[in-house]
Amino acid sequence: MNFSKLKGTIEKDISLSKMSWMQVGGAAELLFKPYDKSDLQNFLKQSDQSLPVFVLGACSNLIIRDGGMDGICIKLGKRFREIEILGDGLISIGAASLSSQVAIEAARFGIDLTFLRTIPGTIGGAVSMNAGCYGTYLKDVFMSGEFVSRHGELRILTNDDLNFVYRKSSIPDGWVMTKANLKSDKKKSDFLKLEMEKMIENRNRTQPRGVLCCGSAFKNPSGVASSGLIDEINDNKAWKMIDEAGLRGAKLGPAQISTKHSNFLVNTGGATSAQLEELGEKIIQAVFEQSGIKLEWEIKLVGKKLEREE
Repeated sequence: MNFSKLKGTIEKDISLSKMSWMQVGGAAELLFKPYDKSDLQNFLKQSDQSLPVFVLGACSNLIIRDGGMDGICIKLGKRFREIEILGDGLISIGAASLSSQVAIEAARFGIDLTFLRTIPGTIGGAVSMNAGCYGTYLKDVFMSGEFVSRHGELRILTNDDLNFVYRKSSIPDGWVMTKANLKSDKKKSDFLKLEMEKMIENRNRTQPRGVLCCGSAFKNPSGVASSGLIDEINDNKAWKMIDEAGLRGAKLGPAQISTKHSNFLVNTGGATSAQLEELGEKIIQAVFEQSGIKLEWEIKLVGKKLEREE
């Protein structure tokens, strides 16, 4: 493909492993880092429309397979991290902004987005998977988003357009979110800061830190409420079911189930994507045999499996 008047960078066959929190994964066929929104629009207009487009956020919820990614990968940079307070609890956030930083900045102005403080990744990724914790989800605060369509056109989608359900939204294939408008309750900044400190303390006490891992590996199979979201009252937690199957700390080579929290997969050093995925599938099978319930991946498995040599 030949592109004209682009200000961003295009790289071919570039390894994605260094971008991954798991430090695994093959190469991107093409990786584009747009300079700004108009650059992104220009690129998508000129690109081969038959090629798939995948947006790489912080790669905190991905296992990128060893065979790499076909088509186009897009990585948004610093010009997509602007945060603007609009008043009356409304905040406009660049899609590449880290969720944790959004929570901190919003709290400075008394906007309660504290649930984002311990969610890894970017706002773009959080909207895509309807991220949430402590009983609040993105759908509860999402007003609208600015997107660039696969054809390079600027579009606005509302909460209703995205059809949020548990750990999923309906962003059209190939569309890239550039900005999200969120609205939440107003509270005192000091109170919000204290709440976030408690969240960080709880996370550090209960989840693995300082190791190569992503967020929760599997969704909680707790039954779906009428709203389409998990009913948190139900006690079917993925970590508990993995524990009951006797798998806490289990290993497959350098891939391991965390000894601290059994719904986290850890690369102890040198693991491949295939090993992490195989370990995850063993978890699914073991839990099913134990409980009759089939866990579903919460981490996204993307890209191609590496063909094994005969």
